[in-house]
Amino acid sequence: MSLPFFSFDAFHEEMRGFDEFGTPTKILDQITATGVIPVYVNEFWTSKQRAAHSLHEVSYRACFKPQLPRFFIERFTRPGDTVYDPFMGRGTTLLEAALLGRKPAGCDINPLSKILCLPRMQPVETKAIQRRLEQLDLRQDVELRQDLQVFYHPDTLQELCALRAYFLQREQAGRLDEVDAWIRMVATNRLTGHSAGFFSVYTLPPNQAVSLVSQQRINEKRQQIPPYRDVKNIIAKKSTSLLKDLTAEEKSDLRTLHRQAQCVTGSCTSTPSIADDSVALVVTSPPFLDVVQYDQDNWLRCWFNGIDSKSISIWQLRNAEAWQQGMTQVLAELRRLLIPGGVVAFEVGEVKKGKILMEDLVIPAAQEAGLVPKALLINDQEFTKTSNCWGIQNASKGTNTNRIVMLQKPIPHQQLTLF
Repeated sequence: MSLPFFSFDAFHEEMRGFDEFGTPTKILDQITATGVIPVYVNEFWTSKQRAAHSLHEVSYRACFKPQLPRFFIERFTRPGDTVYDPFMGRGTTLLEAALLGRKPAGCDINPLSKILCLPRMQPVETKAIQRRLEQLDLRQDVELRQDLQVFYHPDTLQELCALRAYFLQREQAGRLDEVDAWIRMVATNRLTGHSAGFFSVYTLPPNQAVSLVSQQRINEKRQQIPPYRDVKNIIAKKSTSLLKDLTAEEKSDLRTLHRQAQCVTGSCTSTPSIADDSVALVVTSPPFLDVVQYDQDNWLRCWFNGIDSKSISIWQLRNAEAWQQGMTQVLAELRRLLIPGGVVAFEVGEVKKGKILMEDLVIPAAQEAGLVPKALLINDQEFTKTSNCWGIQNASKGTNTNRIVMLQKPIPHQQLTLF
């Protein structure tokens, strides 16, 4: 069992003097049941869309930027430490941890998470991708899902259904290799979007798939007919884009850490396969309160991967009390996993037009679970393009800021004295 190397006193001092982007930190107070914790408001990481490693360029609804986990990984862990995300989504925390030489661990109720995350920690050569694509026969006779023609040209639909059948057959036979897994990950990411780089006609941003009826309405409103998209060509181009920043050293390190990665498909309230006192840092963003419909957003990705989206028990917590109770269970399990002194960076948002600040629910939940609130960071920056697509105006409605509740597992007094 290890102990953390950092000091929260040093972290507080750094936050008070933080001005990396030319603005001094605003310092407020948050009153909790056991005292007052500092609130730091500033731009702590850049809001630029393309400032992270190219391997992260995989869309997923309500995911945070890679700069967020990097900020905490660099300050609260050392190479070789385990970094965990219990709501791993597309795997941003895991991939960023691996790029920084930390052991990645994650959990998600949706099997899509592994499909999107693990191949990027086992990157393959572009030549191998191209060879496999050339070998695929996407004109073979397979069952076509004709209702998807609201998204796809008939020839594109044929290619996608053939590719889907190929992956499902390879997986069932136990022959799905790392090149297949990479191509499947890229294809899953390219199913729908709003440019020629996706398989579909114009639709909503690629992190959410609208219903068949909604897409028909979009087509009628825009007077559009799905054009032909070359599935193999799009996969090859996206693969090149994802791999463009990857160095030979990073590739070697990622493949080593891929073998050490722990990824659980299931509820993060019970993860017995992850050992007690093994995680140095948790960086996560839980399901928001009554905002994001993850199952509906991913229905098309689930179909492509042979997953019954309706069978996935994704939390849809409709009120503050239910959300707080759920998070208490999650935080209690995180306390078990953390090393003494280990840290949780729990990213939450404002919902209900800012009437509910989720930290007001997280802090008492954490205290009930036996974790100690240490600080609240509010990363204040302009909205992303996706937020503007929702019609969100600054300080008006939706998620207005990154709000990160910092928690710590207590260090027993005897260990603290020795430390």
